[in-house]
Amino acid sequence: MRFMIMVRATAQSEAETSPDSGADEKLMADMVAYHEALAKAGVLLDASGLTPSSKGWRVRYSGGKRTVVSGPFGAVGELIAGYTLIQVRSREEAMEWARRFPAPFGETADGEIEVRQLYELEDFAPNAAVERLRELEAARR
Repeated sequence: MRFMIMVRATAQSEAETSPDSGADEKLMADMVAYHEALAKAGVLLDASGLTPSSKGWRVRYSGGKRTVVSGPFGAVGELIAGYTLIQVRSREEAMEWARRFPAPFGETADGEIEVRQLYELEDFAPNAAVERLRELEAARR
């Protein structure tokens, strides 16, 4: 089972111009130690911080048309500042790892993470498209 741990953005993370601006050395050390523990346990698939939404864009779909909208985007608490992708045996194991996630902006700062399970190909009814995805996945390995 794969789960994505998403760090919700804050006004500070959206304003930062580089990963080091405002970076707390203890927080970085805590994050590294946490991700090392995930890797040692064999459950870490990927992890990274995201640049502020001002450097991104969205593609909106409406009426059969696509429109590209450049950032920044509002509602800071709805944006994602980073993620960690893990593969574990159960929802409970994912929850235990999530509970150990360091406070994303330091112990005294407000912050929030959200954890969501990813769909697996086995979750979908067998069909030609799912089989093509299986082939793509096998070729990628």
